[in-house]
Amino acid sequence: MKQAKIDREAGYRLLGDLAGPGTVEGTLSPLDALAPGFADWIVTALFGGTYQRDGLALRDRLVANLAALTALGGVEPQLDDHVRNSLRTGIAPAEIVEVMVHLAPYVGVPKALAGLRVAAAAFADLGVAPDGNAANDPGTGVGVGSGSGSGADGGAA
Repeated sequence: MKQAKIDREAGYRLLGDLAGPGTVEGTLSPLDALAPGFADWIVTALFGGTYQRDGLALRDRLVANLAALTALGGVEPQLDDHVRNSLRTGIAPAEIVEVMVHLAPYVGVPKALAGLRVAAAAFADLGVAPDGNAANDPGTGVGVGSGSGSGADGGAA
């Protein structure tokens, strides 16, 4: 049996790159206080293991995360974090929207709409519109909804 590659340090580096050090500390420290060792397991196994595998580019993994979390439903804090991580890595807001619209016939319109609400709140909080322009740009004609998801309450996994 081939041994899995697990790189704890690479996991923490990747999570820091994706979510930023503030989110890492703001999310992992409280989780570790509640469930000691669980936050480290998440970072090590997911970001230091699964994310380090060959076969998919980071962008593809992030799109898969958006689809999976939207399909699950009930995981809005994690979906918010992954919307923000996707934006940070260069996935366009319109692409994030299209992932969720594409899911509607597969996972149901309510779950797709719930995902779109999470994305709209993240876009509004970050000041971007679904078309990638500044949300306050009067030329866009696009409202992005309201919301204040900070990303710090749900974790990035």
